[in-house]
Amino acid sequence: MNDAQIEEFEFDLVFALPRKDLDEDVIIDALFETGCDDAVVGLGAQGLVGLAFTRGGEDAEAVIADAVKAALSALPQGTKLREVKPDLVSQGEVAARLRVSRQALQKRDLPPPSIGGLYRASEMFASLDAQPGKVKDALRGARSWFAAAPAAQRLNARLSLEG
Repeated sequence: MNDAQIEEFEFDLVFALPRKDLDEDVIIDALFETGCDDAVVGLGAQGLVGLAFTRGGEDAEAVIADAVKAALSALPQGTKLREVKPDLVSQGEVAARLRVSRQALQKRDLPPPSIGGLYRASEMFASLDAQPGKVKDALRGARSWFAAAPAAQRLNARLSLEG
């Protein structure tokens, strides 16, 4: 009997395409064919593809890696993974996820920002969970997003080292 628990992870993948003139319908069809039919696909920025996933598994990093592998097999050769989210986040992004005001967050003790006023999502959950009030209550609805954050941070660190 397997005692591992399935957890839900909510994450985004951002890919840079090798060319900007690719057919969007072909990209969407290819993603669907390779098992990314559960992704919300964003093609608003020329030369980039964003995929938003909510997937279950035992380990966030493995779940994200599987999604990356499937997406890369669908996207044109030369496509590069640029970013895994959530990693560095603004107070506004966290507030939106929690469905609270940014001011409600500013009243809390937060971890120090990492860079340019952005916070590590992986540090925010524990900090906010330790404080009573409506922000803590709102964490339940965003648990899957915060659960993906440590893996996103590790994967982004590897991406930056690969250059």
